[in-house]
Amino acid sequence: MLDILRSITQEVNAARDLEQALAIIVERVKSGLEVDVCSVYLVDHDSGELVLMASDGLLPESIGYVRLSFEEGLVGLVAQRAEPVNLGNAPDHPRYRYFSETGEEWYHAFLGVPIIHHRQVLGVLVLQQHAEHRYDEDLVTLLVTIAAQLAGAIAHAEASGGINGLNGDKRIERHPLTGKPGAPGVAIGRAVVIHVEADITAVPNRVIEDIAAEQARFLKAVAQVREQIRRMVDNISSSLSAADAALFDAYLLMLDSDSLISATLERIATGNWAPGALRDTLGEHIRVFNDMEDAYLRERADDLRDLGRRLLLQLQPKRQHSTGYPKSTILVGEEITASMLAEVPAKRLVGVVSVRGSSTSHTAILARALGLPAVLGVDELPITRIDGLELIADGYSGRVFINPPVGVKKEFRRLQREEQELTEDLQGLRDQDAITRDGVRISLLANTGLLSDIGPSLNSGAEGVGLYRTEFPFMMRDRFPGEEEQRQVYRQVLEAFAPNPVTMRTLDVGGDKALSYFPIEEDNPFLGWRGIRITLDHPEIFLVQIRAMLKANQGLNNLQLLLPMITTISEVDESLKLIRRAHQELLEEGLDISMPMIGAMVEVPSLIYQIEPLCKRVDFLSVGSNDLTQYLLAVDRNNSRVADLYDSLHPSVLRALQMVVQGAKAHRVPVSVCGEMAGDPAAALMLLALGVNSLSMSASSLLRIKWVLRSFSRRSAKTLLQQALEMDDPKAIRRMLGAALEKKGLGGLIRAGK
Repeated sequence: MLDILRSITQEVNAARDLEQALAIIVERVKSGLEVDVCSVYLVDHDSGELVLMASDGLLPESIGYVRLSFEEGLVGLVAQRAEPVNLGNAPDHPRYRYFSETGEEWYHAFLGVPIIHHRQVLGVLVLQQHAEHRYDEDLVTLLVTIAAQLAGAIAHAEASGGINGLNGDKRIERHPLTGKPGAPGVAIGRAVVIHVEADITAVPNRVIEDIAAEQARFLKAVAQVREQIRRMVDNISSSLSAADAALFDAYLLMLDSDSLISATLERIATGNWAPGALRDTLGEHIRVFNDMEDAYLRERADDLRDLGRRLLLQLQPKRQHSTGYPKSTILVGEEITASMLAEVPAKRLVGVVSVRGSSTSHTAILARALGLPAVLGVDELPITRIDGLELIADGYSGRVFINPPVGVKKEFRRLQREEQELTEDLQGLRDQDAITRDGVRISLLANTGLLSDIGPSLNSGAEGVGLYRTEFPFMMRDRFPGEEEQRQVYRQVLEAFAPNPVTMRTLDVGGDKALSYFPIEEDNPFLGWRGIRITLDHPEIFLVQIRAMLKANQGLNNLQLLLPMITTISEVDESLKLIRRAHQELLEEGLDISMPMIGAMVEVPSLIYQIEPLCKRVDFLSVGSNDLTQYLLAVDRNNSRVADLYDSLHPSVLRALQMVVQGAKAHRVPVSVCGEMAGDPAAALMLLALGVNSLSMSASSLLRIKWVLRSFSRRSAKTLLQQALEMDDPKAIRRMLGAALEKKGLGGLIRAGK
């Protein structure tokens, strides 16, 4: 049964469209489970009806025509209850409804299970048989398992091309894909799919005009890989046994295989470029090997994957700096990295769409820093099929429209104009202080990490930098930057904002921030080796960075150091010892270097209960609300399946912040919030009420937050905080705060705030 499930899932994932995927499901489930009928009904989201989309056993003419509501029939009952219905004689049930088009009057046994994806019923998978009997429990649980496994594939296929198979005017139109808001704004442009080098599964389809040239390019890649393997054999043949050397012979045989080469050439002949054709051919061959009973033969699928990577490396296109990207590029990928964004000319890049990530992921933070609308966590994104298509990425609602109709484009153009007008209106606040109605002043700072951020941050009226992410210069290189390289980068930032303070966080990698030259492989990266844990384990990296920062600060004295991912007081003590050591070394070298203020990030819950000893050691605290929320709620902020549970306005997060601020206040230690919570208009009201001294955010959010703070008094914010702390549901808290913003005439910020 598990083999059946694995085989069906693989075939469905490889299907070219939804129609083919459903045909595979009904045929393979019927034959594998030895039943008389297998059918799939899917939900038409426009009408709310269930539509018979595929069947092996019912009359073919009924497919696409049989429709019923959730209140009709046994299929409707399954969808309505969102649980299995197992009947020995279906016609005896009061909800039974007979459709003459199906020819199902001959069938008595009925088993229906819901197909559910992200809590939404997508459809119903049905088994039927002539004989009267209830299906046994093992088969019921197996069908539930199949439906659960196929739900994602069906959702993906539906998103790729709409629900196909309906005739005439009954065809269901495509719906926008839903992800998570990553960075505010609306992007309208052309999709450019970028994939990780040599990742064959992420290769998109791409139409080519010169078929003969593309076939020649593929054959050249084959010849290059063949020559590579022969050189490998020559280099190590003296160290290999005959049995081991046979592995490379197998590679060469695969490369000479007519089925592999010819099938790829045939796919190129249909108009797909070589990498896309190779992807489909390899996928077909790998499925054959995976289905084999012999374990040795199944393992040959890994050899095929390796061979595919080698071929893809030869075929990998190199985009020209500008000509390879359209004027309005929306960068699309499984995961967008800093280096991927850096490859696109800034004037051509208008938005980002990613399969992975969330509003607080590294990709989202980077997009906000660059002022790019972003939608992340789009699970059903048909990444291999949308290269070159027109997209709308709504960074407010988290929706993506593929080939949008004229009316939809017109509406989003209007939203873009409104956004631009609001931005221009807020420019009048640039040189004004963030002072509340009752005279409380809050310092507003910028989050930055790229030198290109400096101009926008200064233009936004930022009073300094509350968080400079030093990992960005590390991520943009293929090795650790040296002391002088780092000093030059840090000096530019410190000079640009002098005499205002610049808080530089020491190297914070791990989790969702990886260095290609310093790989960290972990099962639970957010609970693993990251932040200060890495730099304390590698003092040679930490000391070089601290020396570079201290030297860059010479004569300016506006540097503040921030220690990330602190869990225990001993980590602070060790860090302070190394910082003092670096300072002493520079003094001994004859440099006139001052000791900066040093702070700790509060992002691990354990630190909340160590505020008193912490405040005795540091000069300030900076709350990293992204990680603090993640750890308090046990929600991986990059996992789109649980992203709905992530909300920094959760009562537990508010109470934790209350403890931090009160504890720090007792020791006269200032508290800043530098996570994305600081740039959320609703959350800013809560931070004002809690008594936070400063907020640090992306430059694009700063004027909006200033508008909010200048529109409220701390007293009124405290009243809202008290109401929030009496609530249990973060969504209710957000609605309450949204109403308060609306009442003050700040409704235009609500859309951008979540």
